[in-house]
Amino acid sequence: MMRGLDTTVRRLRRKVFEEVARLGFKSNPETLNDDMEAIPYKMVNEDTKIKYRESVYRARAIVRERLRLAMGLALRPENKPVHLTAGVEASNISDKYYEPPLMQVIPSACEACEEKGYEVSNMCKGCLAHPCMEVCPKGAISFVNGKSFIDQSKCIKCGKCKSVCPYDAIAKKERPCQKACGVGAIVSDKMGRAYIDNDKCVSCGMCMVNCPFGAISDKSQIFQLARALTEGDYIIAEIAPAFYGQFGDNITPRNLKAALMELGFKEVYEVALGADIGAIAEAHHYVEKVTTGELPFLLTSCCPSWAMLAKKFFPDLIDEVSQELTPMVATARTIKKEHPDAKVVFIGPCAAKKLEAMRRSVRSDVDFVVTFEELQAMFDAKDIDLAEYSAESSFHNATGAGRGYAVAGGVADAIKKCINTYYPDVQVNIEHAEGLADCKKILTLAKAGRMNGCLIEGMGCPGGCVAGAGTNIPVAKAQKKIQDFVKASSKQVPPKELEEIELK
Repeated sequence: MMRGLDTTVRRLRRKVFEEVARLGFKSNPETLNDDMEAIPYKMVNEDTKIKYRESVYRARAIVRERLRLAMGLALRPENKPVHLTAGVEASNISDKYYEPPLMQVIPSACEACEEKGYEVSNMCKGCLAHPCMEVCPKGAISFVNGKSFIDQSKCIKCGKCKSVCPYDAIAKKERPCQKACGVGAIVSDKMGRAYIDNDKCVSCGMCMVNCPFGAISDKSQIFQLARALTEGDYIIAEIAPAFYGQFGDNITPRNLKAALMELGFKEVYEVALGADIGAIAEAHHYVEKVTTGELPFLLTSCCPSWAMLAKKFFPDLIDEVSQELTPMVATARTIKKEHPDAKVVFIGPCAAKKLEAMRRSVRSDVDFVVTFEELQAMFDAKDIDLAEYSAESSFHNATGAGRGYAVAGGVADAIKKCINTYYPDVQVNIEHAEGLADCKKILTLAKAGRMNGCLIEGMGCPGGCVAGAGTNIPVAKAQKKIQDFVKASSKQVPPKELEEIELK
């Protein structure tokens, strides 16, 4: 499990974001193309201490494609010449939206890992019992030079041999990105490299963070956001509840708020405010629709990957997906009611939120989406040390319930607290799933009528939002930080009056 480790892949990704952010802050139309061309040579040369690949030329080629994605551009085709800066004019603006596909495999970076299979390692002792041979249903295992050998043409990849080996000498090989994808969206191209089936992909980003070669990346808006901040636009940040602890152990909400203002934001809001609004609304929805039997069950909608999964793979359940605004949108609409001419930036842990903001019904509410990882790169580009800044006030506009949305089970728990507080006579049945594979299982059960009467929370990332593809710290550490943040909240349940807020 690489999550949270400061790997070479992560440093490379962060460095590309930093260079692109710096490009945005210092953007000059006359020199933009030349500045963009220079980045791969600045990052990869004969003097570079860190060697990203076996060849500086291949490393530069991969950095170029990462650079294009970080600029919000598409990858270049492999079968015809396209210049690195082709299409950059369309990205050299301060209000560019994401264009799908969001997640993309960089072909030159992919090592064409083998798909699922089993192989005998040098740990094999050639034991007399040879249980691996006895258990194989296809006779695929024989003894060669005193060791077990698997004939791959006969092997059906059932794994029985591995399960009985007393020395654990049989290794299971899996393509990491494919293993991490809970919807089977990773397939192989004609050269055996990973390829994303966009008809199945829900843009959770788990393939991206689990590829040890850094061959998968997503598009970014940091260049355009840096431009907008530099041009002096009135921009307000809304930051997701998973932020706590993401920028350093001793970084407080006051530090983060002040650093964002230093970056150029005019105001900072907690998305947990929108989560509070949503918790009250979903509590009312459950009481009004599910307990009366009008709906068999209710599916939460705040995780975009979960919502996309339900709509793509279980279209019959669309009516059961909550129609309440997601915390991101509810907070953005609150902001735009107070500041109608402002641009709103959602800062969070999630890659899929980038596509949620692109929906026609949301575009007018959320202008930019960047992850915690991308925001840290922007701080680095401006040499902002968060510990050196402190705002006069902290965040005070959300409760523990809304802040708890950041961890798996937190959404359902917040809604349950609201029901218990404001509808004490109503019994609520809670179920939750985390990770797309488990989400598919629970939706299958719901479709079969096994979840009737339940409020079902789904989180695309195992662990919840704190495990999103755009986070900075290990999942377990992030979960503990959120628990502390929730406990420290002055109020634990939002006031029922939030139900009356009209944002639609």
